[in-house]
Order: sequence, then structure tokens, then C-alpha cells
Amino acid sequence: MALVDRMNQEVKQLKPSNILQFNAAISGIEGIVKLTLGEPDFPTPEHVKAAGIASIENNESHYTQSKGLPGLRVAASHYLATKYNTKYDPESQILITAGATGGIYSSLTAMLNKGDTVIIPTPIFPLYIPIVLLNGAKPIFIDTSEDGFILKPEKLQKAIEANKDTVKAVVLNYPTNPTGVTYDRADLEALAAVIKQYEIFVLSDEIYSELTYTGKHVSMGEILPDQAVVLNGVSKSHAMTGSRVGITAGPADVIQQIGKVSEFTITSVTTNAQRAAEEALKNGMDDTQPMKEAYMKRRDFLIKALTAAGLTVPNPDGAFYIFAKLPERMHDSWKFVYALAREAKVAVIPGASFGPGGEGYVRISYAASMADLKLAAERIAKYMATH
Repeated sequence: MALVDRMNQEVKQLKPSNILQFNAAISGIEGIVKLTLGEPDFPTPEHVKAAGIASIENNESHYTQSKGLPGLRVAASHYLATKYNTKYDPESQILITAGATGGIYSSLTAMLNKGDTVIIPTPIFPLYIPIVLLNGAKPIFIDTSEDGFILKPEKLQKAIEANKDTVKAVVLNYPTNPTGVTYDRADLEALAAVIKQYEIFVLSDEIYSELTYTGKHVSMGEILPDQAVVLNGVSKSHAMTGSRVGITAGPADVIQQIGKVSEFTITSVTTNAQRAAEEALKNGMDDTQPMKEAYMKRRDFLIKALTAAGLTVPNPDGAFYIFAKLPERMHDSWKFVYALAREAKVAVIPGASFGPGGEGYVRISYAASMADLKLAAERIAKYMATH
């Protein structure tokens, strides 16, 4: 017997990310325009970079508290309160994680027992699914494609009732990757009214909160503080994806347990990255605004260009993605993206990668320069016209 046969069976059964496999497969195509990345194309603000550099120069190269630097936790608490009207004690209710991804992993691992179920509205960022599976739990999918990509309270209630003996958590991600759809206060209050009836968590991934284009972002941490674990961070708001600094906030006793998993997984987040994030949250509350204005111009351009090319394009309320519906003759999203990459030299992500309800769509990131977007739009239009 090979040693690999004795390894964790849940890990062995997981399939590698098909998005990453696709990205690797098309990366060698000369001159390809990639509209695949889920990260800002802007540089980190100068004052934020300076804080990170100063930290290195001040020899801050040692471990911090596992839950994060005290100054960063205070800044995070103040930032969330100012922006989203939440109330989190920085000492006991704020945890600094290795990006929002670290918060997802630590939160679900702390919450789940084998045999539990987690309700996941789809299409959605797929990372939640393997983490649920790794913990011996089972995802319960709710396809939102017939409801404007919004989780409806009656469908949530039905799913909870059908799994009442096992359901442990509901996942929300808004503004949503991949659709760009978000939830308003009325939507969240209706969902909270359902969730309050049960002893379950809501894991609310709000990493795109600052990229909300219609109205103001409302946090589930304000609406349902006793049951919500809220994820946020500086990756999207301050163009710091590589710094890997996330915020996990929630009830003190819950954060204490999540903190154990984070501590045993990473010990602590990189010190100079935490200092940079502290500066971002303290003195860069409006740093996102210029990026947001640029994203809105790019979005508006793409909506017009892609609609003219024959795609059905909703008007996304947030993030930096367009979830475009393919014509019926091109319904197979995997087939479409491979053909588009090889023949038109444009890379987008197939909707099928984002769970039930995603097939027949493609995710197009407009976190790219306007020049790249114009070139991609021309190529897509030509491809659609000739196929």
C-alpha cells in the first residue's frame, strides 16, 4: 500500500480548483486578455505601503498576538462601526485572519461537526464548499438564479426545515462573487427573521462591502449580531490581496473558538502586513472611492459593449464582476470559455464553476484596465458574430 492511500480521505476526494486548472491551461496563449482575476488592479495606497515599510525598518519581524495586533483590532472595530454601524469589542470580538479566506476556514472548522449541513445559496464563490467537505459536513445548495440571484427567505426556511436536525450555518456572500448582486436592508431583515428561529450561524462574507454601487452596504453584523460571524478585510477595499489580512467579527464566545483554529493554523498574520492594514483602516477610510469610480465606468462600458455583442447582462450592484448570460446556442459555459480563449484570445470564468444556477453564464472581471476591457470587448463581439 502506498503512503498516499493512508492520507485523509476527505482531502483525497476533493478535486483541484477547476478555475485554477483553466487559468493554467490558457496562460500560454500569446496575447490573451485575462478577465479572470478577482483582485483589484490598482496599487496599494502610498500611505499604507509606507506603514508596512516603516514596520520592517523598525524591526517588527516577530510574532504578534494570535488574534492580531491590538492597534489593528481597535482600528478594525472603529472602521466597521463607522462604516456599517456594528458594535464589536476589539479585545474579545475581533480576530485578524490570513485574509477573508483564513476567516472562512477557521470559522467553518470551529462551527462544524461531522454530519452537519451548511446552507449555501448559489452561484457563489466556490471556496466554502471544499472547506465544508473537509470538516465532514455537507453543503445544501439553494439555486438563486430564478430569483435575481438573491436568497429568498421562504426558500431558506424550507431548506432549514428540511435539514433541521443537521443544519449548523447559512453562508451569505454579498456583494456576491460572481454575480455582483447585493442585499439591501429589507432583504437582510427578512432573512434574519428566518434565521432567528433556529440556533444556527450565519457566516456573512462581506469582503466586497466597500464596492457597493447602489445605496449603502448593510452588514449582517448590525442586523443579527448574536448569530452572525462577519468576514471583511483590506484585500478589495485597499488593493491588498497579497498582504493577506482579514477581519473576522462576531460574538465573543464564538470568536474565542474560531481564534483557536486560526492560532493552530497560522500562529499569527505577518506583522508588517498588519501594520499596513492598521494604517489603511485608521487613515484610509476613503481610499476605495477612486477605485470605485473607475470600476463603475468600466462596468458601464462593459454592460453596453457586451449587450451589443449578444450577451444578456444584468447591472451588478457591487464587486467587480459581470455575470453574463450566454445565448442558448452557447449554453455550455466550459465549452464557451475554452473556445473564446483559443479563438478570440479572451479569458473569462465559466459560470458552472460557481455551483447550481451558474451554468449558461460566464463571470467577467472588470478589475482590468480600460484598454484591456476595450480590446476584450472587440474580440468577444467578433467571436459572437461569427459563431
